[in-house]
Amino acid sequence: MSGRPEILFPLFGDMTGLPGVGPKTAPLYENLGVAAPRDLLFLLPTGGTDRRLKPEIRGIPLPATLTVGVEVLRHMPPSGKGRPFRVQVRDASTEFLLVWFHARADWIQRNLPIGARRIVSGKVELFDNVAQMVHPDHVLSAETADHLPPFEPHYPLTAGLTLKGLTKAMAGALERLPVLPEWIERSIVDEHKWPDWRSAVQRAHAPEDVSDLADTTAERQRLAYDEFFAHQLTLALARAQVRRKPGRATSGTGALSRAVLSALPYAPTGAQSRAVKEITSDMAAEFRMNRLLQGDVGSGKTLVAFLAMLAAVEAGGQAAFMAPTGILAQQHLEALGPLAAGLDLRIDSLTGRDKGSVRAAKLSALADGTTDILIGTHALFQKDVAFDDLRLAIIDEQHRFGVRERMSLGQKGAAADILVMTATPIPRSLSLAQYGDMDLSILDEKPPGRKPVETRLVSAGRLDEVVARIGAALDQGRQVYWVCPLVEESEVVDLAAAEDRYRALRVALGAERVGLIHGRLPPAEKDAAMADFAEGRTRLLVATTVIEVGVNVPSATIMVIEQAEHFGLSALHQLRGRVGRGADSSTCLLMYAPPLGETARARLEIMRETEDGFRIAEEDLRLRGAGDVLGLAQSGLPRFRVADLERQAGLMELAQRDARLLLERDPKLASDRGRAARTLLWLMGRDEAIRLISVG
Repeated sequence: MSGRPEILFPLFGDMTGLPGVGPKTAPLYENLGVAAPRDLLFLLPTGGTDRRLKPEIRGIPLPATLTVGVEVLRHMPPSGKGRPFRVQVRDASTEFLLVWFHARADWIQRNLPIGARRIVSGKVELFDNVAQMVHPDHVLSAETADHLPPFEPHYPLTAGLTLKGLTKAMAGALERLPVLPEWIERSIVDEHKWPDWRSAVQRAHAPEDVSDLADTTAERQRLAYDEFFAHQLTLALARAQVRRKPGRATSGTGALSRAVLSALPYAPTGAQSRAVKEITSDMAAEFRMNRLLQGDVGSGKTLVAFLAMLAAVEAGGQAAFMAPTGILAQQHLEALGPLAAGLDLRIDSLTGRDKGSVRAAKLSALADGTTDILIGTHALFQKDVAFDDLRLAIIDEQHRFGVRERMSLGQKGAAADILVMTATPIPRSLSLAQYGDMDLSILDEKPPGRKPVETRLVSAGRLDEVVARIGAALDQGRQVYWVCPLVEESEVVDLAAAEDRYRALRVALGAERVGLIHGRLPPAEKDAAMADFAEGRTRLLVATTVIEVGVNVPSATIMVIEQAEHFGLSALHQLRGRVGRGADSSTCLLMYAPPLGETARARLEIMRETEDGFRIAEEDLRLRGAGDVLGLAQSGLPRFRVADLERQAGLMELAQRDARLLLERDPKLASDRGRAARTLLWLMGRDEAIRLISVG
């Protein structure tokens, strides 16, 4: 496909082409994320000032921002150094003062000659019972008064930029608005009574009062939908491209799976059976699978993953399972051991710590097909790792890859199917934004036998009492996690807090019973500390949040989280999921420093009320916003300019359906609407999506 359509050229020109923007001010706009007129158009007003003309200031409660017509009565120059220049004026009935500090007399003579009629607008306040407008925002003659909108929009600003300057540049950008063909399905436009794109932009920049700034207006909804639609179109194109790549039909015989299921002491949940069916039927199809398995803490993802890997092995191929850390890779290996007992199956692991002849032997067994299932860290994707016949790659996805990384991972196998797993329940709107290129399987039931975890809130003032109770629990042979406070952006301070707590608990509870693990420990020491705890040599593990991810110690039954009010809900939920994995009842103590703010209290109360990760995730999104829930920096989540993922989740679902439908009907985007959709992709800077159509 050729480059950007000519109709969009004016929107992608240099900022210095706009009125009032020069080489010095253009870099200031970049602080607002504005590099071209198009970006400026997507910078919507966040507030505004009522500038409607009032006949007089009398009767209006002051202070207030007012616009009135006045007659200039007299000039009162400064009476001394540092004193203001005052101009006495009169509206329909009242005299008041216009006041300037550091004003030039010639400017006042020129703009406010005595006897002239002017329209002034600004904040009027009472000083010593005299009404004054200090530094009016606008001084206009009758001829230029129509430049003042009845409601003046306010925009986000940055140091060095004024509202006046930005408004002037915005007017120039609005003049460049082209008429573009409609890319949204006509029935959607009609149903929502949305304006066309150009009108939507114009109206969004010309609010008539505060209600026009809400994201529920037709114009803002339309512009939000455009962003979601471009994003979903990009994801749908990525998905279509994976599906276009010749897949390999991988059909298992079912022999190994049946052996595993018959040996289980319990029946799988309905959700597990459904997920296995969705995954194995994708694997049996001719296109490449690209599926996300989303399951709450303890919903049984390991069994589902194992049955999927067995389908690959039954078909004569191999499976790879990638975990984010060496500890977790080891745990997965140990968890699969009992499931694989009695099967003729070779499972091996590979991490960055395998060196020399050990590594060589593992690579050789993998390349000649002796190894059926390989579990490891991202070491699995190093260049020298070659599979004999990789059919399925499973990524345990705590570290959240973006679309691009996911697309590159399946390249180890000629046409390997990809299954991504996440233990973080993600609200539907966010999973659509982040994983819209994937098909979704959800585990929303808990296997039988998982005991609920009792959650209590405890004030930090009761620390001594908590330590005494923990001591009694240790004497009864129980094991305890103690998670230290999360200090904003500082590993060093986190570490100091953890080490202080570790020392204090060793003194209180006995040095040999207390272990410590934190993010700065060398990997081997981390593994050793974890192993000591897992095998019961230490009874209490002091930790920073490194234990959040997937660690499994069934005998640990108490979780203490210090300064719980500083953690996000999803993190608290993940941490709590580390206990309640064995036969004994478990407790989670959320310690907080009073007084609790309203949001913090709401967060902790939700933890007390429910163990449903999906409900917790929705609440987290409502209370904190998408950026915090996913950690925007590494989430691969797009930054939308107009759209709001929390409040406009319904539009995201609609956009996904619309995008997939359009591509089913018109995979090359060659119809009139398809070509309009290409224009949208260029407009939204989705060049990678356009490349996907070109190679398709």
